[in-house]
Amino acid sequence: MILYPAIDLKGGACVRLLRGDMNQATVFNDDPAAQARSFAAAGCRWLHVVDLDGAFAGGAVNAAAVHDIVAATELSVQLGGGIRDLAAIEGWLATGVTRVILGTAAVKDPDLVRQACRQFPHRVAVGIDARDGLVAVEGWAETSALRADELADRFVDAGVAAIIYTDIDRDGTLGGANVEATAALARHTPIPVIASGGIGSLDDLRRLRETGGIAGAISGRALYDGRIDLAAALALLES
Repeated sequence: MILYPAIDLKGGACVRLLRGDMNQATVFNDDPAAQARSFAAAGCRWLHVVDLDGAFAGGAVNAAAVHDIVAATELSVQLGGGIRDLAAIEGWLATGVTRVILGTAAVKDPDLVRQACRQFPHRVAVGIDARDGLVAVEGWAETSALRADELADRFVDAGVAAIIYTDIDRDGTLGGANVEATAALARHTPIPVIASGGIGSLDDLRRLRETGGIAGAISGRALYDGRIDLAAALALLES
């Protein structure tokens, strides 16, 4: 099981939001590249990077910070936030991003996901961000009528590298991961599922790992404020 430290970008800085609310942002580091180097030095293999401003704008806003992160280390980077067309996908992958995450596009333009998967095998993930089981889009500002499992079913045969499943109501709360819903989705689909939202302790990571079917976990605030020791987390998940 892979640990994905999160770098969420707002105004060029590393922040964490509370339940996706852009008005409740805590700045943890104003140098995203330095934060990436810190995660690399600790032994991480991946980074989970989201352009929060871009998710609302529908296009890249924190591009300079993303470029700095990619250049700062040799870590694999998965990037989401405002990636809505093939040109943006191709552009980011050409800059050194390992894989892109399509969220809003997966709901509103599923053919784009399929085309991208054909053109860039193993380099496209789908972000499923759910509130009360229903998928949210446009930077979580809108809630669709789709259930998380229904969206996953659309892409079973598309070649999607992973699904990042986020429980929005838990995101940034440190209140514990929604292990049950994440595990249920992982059982439902053959696509690897990465857990996100609410992870606040090593025990949360242990519970996710013990399900046996979850491919990875994303942690942000708990790493930044020291609730989760990064070395201990890596040892737990990668042993």
